[in-house]
Amino acid sequence: MVKEQFRETDVAKKISHICFGMKSAEQMRQQAHIQVVSKNLYSQDTKHSPLPYGVLDHRMGTSEKDRPCLTCGKNLADCLGHYGYLDLELPCFHVGYFKAIIGILQMICKTCSSIMLTKEEKLQFMDHLKRPNLAYLQKRGLKKKISDKCRKRTICLNCAAFNGPVKKCGLLKIIHEKYKTTKKVVDPFVSDFMQSFDTAIEHNKLVEPLLTRAQENLNPLVVLNMFRRIPQEDIPLLLMNPEAGKPADLIITRLLVPPLCIRPSVVSDLKSGTNEDDLTMKLTEIIFLNDVIKKHRMTGAKTQMIMEDWDFLQLQCALYINSELSGIPLNMAPKKWTRGFVQRLKGKQGRFRGNLSGKRVDFSGRTVISPDPNLRIDEVAVPVHVAKILTYPERVNKANLELMRKLVRNGPDVHPGANFIQNRTAQIKRFLKYGNREKIAQELRFGDVVERHMIDGDIVLFNRQPSLHKLSIMAHIARVKPHRTFRFNECVCTPYNADFDGDEMNLHLPQTEEAKAEALVLMGTKANLVTPRNGEPLIAAIQDFLTGAYLLTLKDTFFDRSKACQIVASILVGKDEKVKISLPRPAIMKPMALWTGKQIFSMILKPSKECPVKANLRTKGKQYCGKGEDFCHNDSFVVIHNSELMSGSMDKGTLGSGSKNNIFYILLRDWGQLEAANAMSRLARLAPVYLSNRGFSIGIGDVTPGQGLLKAKQDLLDDGYRKCDEYIEALETGKLQQQPGCTAEETLEALILRELSVIRDRAGSACLRELDKSNSPLIMALCGSKGSFINISQMIACVGQQAISGSRVPDGFENRSLPHFEKHSKARSHLFHSICFALYPSKGFYTVFCYQDKLSITFELITVTELL
Repeated sequence: MVKEQFRETDVAKKISHICFGMKSAEQMRQQAHIQVVSKNLYSQDTKHSPLPYGVLDHRMGTSEKDRPCLTCGKNLADCLGHYGYLDLELPCFHVGYFKAIIGILQMICKTCSSIMLTKEEKLQFMDHLKRPNLAYLQKRGLKKKISDKCRKRTICLNCAAFNGPVKKCGLLKIIHEKYKTTKKVVDPFVSDFMQSFDTAIEHNKLVEPLLTRAQENLNPLVVLNMFRRIPQEDIPLLLMNPEAGKPADLIITRLLVPPLCIRPSVVSDLKSGTNEDDLTMKLTEIIFLNDVIKKHRMTGAKTQMIMEDWDFLQLQCALYINSELSGIPLNMAPKKWTRGFVQRLKGKQGRFRGNLSGKRVDFSGRTVISPDPNLRIDEVAVPVHVAKILTYPERVNKANLELMRKLVRNGPDVHPGANFIQNRTAQIKRFLKYGNREKIAQELRFGDVVERHMIDGDIVLFNRQPSLHKLSIMAHIARVKPHRTFRFNECVCTPYNADFDGDEMNLHLPQTEEAKAEALVLMGTKANLVTPRNGEPLIAAIQDFLTGAYLLTLKDTFFDRSKACQIVASILVGKDEKVKISLPRPAIMKPMALWTGKQIFSMILKPSKECPVKANLRTKGKQYCGKGEDFCHNDSFVVIHNSELMSGSMDKGTLGSGSKNNIFYILLRDWGQLEAANAMSRLARLAPVYLSNRGFSIGIGDVTPGQGLLKAKQDLLDDGYRKCDEYIEALETGKLQQQPGCTAEETLEALILRELSVIRDRAGSACLRELDKSNSPLIMALCGSKGSFINISQMIACVGQQAISGSRVPDGFENRSLPHFEKHSKARSHLFHSICFALYPSKGFYTVFCYQDKLSITFELITVTELL
C-alpha cells in the first residue's frame, strides 16, 4: 500500500535554530529507561527469554514480531524503541572527540585548569565571540588564534605553574612533556627537577639519558578532573557553548545503550540460537570488562593489571563508536571485524547515502535511453511495457468516473488499463487480472482508488547516475510509446551528461497530486533551463541541431516555395500542430521566388504574425573577422531584430549551452520559459529535417589533403626542423642560452618540444585556409557542434609531437626510443603523417604511450575529485 502523505498540523511552527551538543551523564540517565548491568543475554530457561537488565531487555523495545515492547506495549512496527544506559567503572576517552580533547589540554593550565590567557586577551576575545551571526570560518579562525597564544605561553598566569607541550602518544594516549624545554635558557622549574636526580645519577649512570624523556601521562581520569575544574567563564573561550555541552562531557563515564530495533537478533535456521548484532556483542564485552575492573579493584589486584584492563575497556569503547581504528597493538587487536556507529552512518552503504539520500524505491523503472528529436524538451517516451507496470493511485470522482470504468474494464494487460482497485470502505486491494471486471467497473463509487497504468501527461522524474548535481534528476511529462527504450530530446543531454552508447536511466512515478505539482514546478526541465552555478543556459541545442542551424543560416542557402513549406511544416507536431504558419515575403522575387535560410530560421522564433514574441540580439559569432559588425565578410556577426535573423550564421555561441549571448537565454529572460522551450523544440524538429534533405556525411575525400595543403604542411615541417637543427648546433658550440633552473640538455629538450608542438596548430590553421567550405569536419569545427581544428589537423595534416610527462618520448632501448629504429636514430615521437594516411605501426606505438600517460593523469584527477 502507498504510504500516507505527511500532513502538517493546523498549528504553525517555525524552527528557530538547530544546535548540536553532547549529552551529559545525567541527561543520559534521564533519557534511558533502565540501567544495563548484566553481561549475559538470555536466561537459562527453556523459553530462551532475554535476561532482565541485560543488553537485550525488552524494556528497550522489541526486535521480534510476536513480542511487544515491555515499556510502551506496542509491537515492532509501532514502537520506536527506548534507550538504556551503562556506567563505566573508569572514564574513557571518546574516540570522536579525541582531537578536541588534546586541543583543550593545549589551551589550559594542567594544574589549575585556567585558560592560558591574560585578562586583556580574555576580554578582547570575548568581545569578538559576542558578535552576532559569527560565521563558522570566523569562529575557526578565532579558535586558532586563541590556541596559538595559549601554546606559546609556558607559565600559567593564575597559579604560576609550568606547562609543557601536550601530544598524542600511541592509541588513545596523551602525554604532557612537562619537563622538556627547547629554549636556550632553561626554566628554573625544569632545572630544579633535573638537579633532584643528581644523587641517583651518581649511583646509576643509566638514569641520566632517561631524564630528557620524562613526561606526565594524562589518563582519562586525570583529564576528567582537569575539565571539571575549568572555570565557567573560560568555557566560551574554548569555543564551546556551556548549554550544549561542557568540556567534561567529552570524556565517557556513561554509555547509552541503543534500542533493540536498530540492533535486532536474527534467529538462525541452521543452528539453534540467534545471531546477535555487532553493537550488542560490543556492549557485552564492555560490561564484561567493567565487571573485571570492579573485581580487581575490590580484591586489591596489582595496578598494572587494572591499567591493562582499563586500556582494553578504552579500546572496546572506541571500537563501539568507530571500528576502523588504526594503530591497535597486535595483542589487543580484535579477532573479528565489526561495524561501529561511524561505519553505520558513513560511506555508500551508510544511513545517509544508502537509506536517506538514495534508497531502493517502488514505482520506478530502468532501461536503455535513445534520442527522439520529435519529442518536446519536457517530454520523455516511456515503453508500453513499463507503463503497464508503473501505476498511479487515482481517486474516483465525478469528472473521471467514466474514464476509470474504462480503465478497469481494460484490466492489467491492455494499455491504458488498471492493475488494482481499493474500495473506500475496505482496506483490501483487488487484483483486476481475475474476476468480473465489467461488474467491478459498474460498482465503482466516488472515493474508490484505482491504481491505473501510467498514461500520457503523467509527471515522472527522470534520473541518470551518477547524480553529481541537482539537474541530474528532473521532471518530464510522460508519453507512452511502443518499443523498449526511454526516449527524450537530445537538447536535454547536457544536464544529465548522457549519450546514447548504451547509457541507462531511471524513471520514477510520483504517487500523489502534491508530489506531481512540486516536481513539475521545481524540477521541471522548463524550470531548469539555466544552471544554478552561474545562470548560463544548460539545456540548449547540441550537435546535429547546431550543424543543421549553421548550414541553414549560411548566406548562400536559398529555397523555393515548395522546399520552404516542406521544411517549415516539420514544426507542426504536438502542441504546435494547429499553429497557423505565416510564410514571410521571399527575399528574391526574380527570376523566381526564393526564401533564405535565415527567413526559415526566423520561423522558429516567431512562426506566425499572431505570435507576440519579439526577441532581439546582437553578438559576435565564432568566425567574426573583427570589424564591420553586420558587414563581416564571414557572415559571423549575429543580428536578430524583432525575432527576425537579419545577419550572421547561427553557431554554438548563439544556440548552444555555456553563453548568455544565446537566443534561447534571451527568450527565457524576456518572454519566459514556455517560449524558450517552444523555440528549442521547433529547432529540434526543423534542423534534422533540413539536414536529412540536404545530406551530411563524412567520406575519405573529406580527410584527403589537396596539393596546396601538402605544400603548406611541408613548408611548416621544413621550417620547424631547421630551427631544431639550429638549437642542436647552438648546444654543440656552447651558444645555447640556458633556461633558469635547467641544464643545457634540458633547455634543448624544452625548446625542441615547443617548436615541434607548434607545427600541429599551424597545420590546423593551414587546413582552415586550404579546405573547401563544404568539408564536413570543417563545418562541424566552425559551428562548434563537434571537434576542433586540432582534430582536423591530425586527420588531414599531421598528428604532431607526442609528449610524455611534458617531454618527448625518451630512449626506452639502447640509443633509440623503439626497437624498430636504428641506433642513434633521430626518431623521437614527432609524427608528421596524418592519422588516415601513412601512420605506421611503429609510429602508432607513440600515440599509445601518450594516451596511456594522459589516461593515468585523468584517473588521478577523478580520484582526487571524488575525495574532495
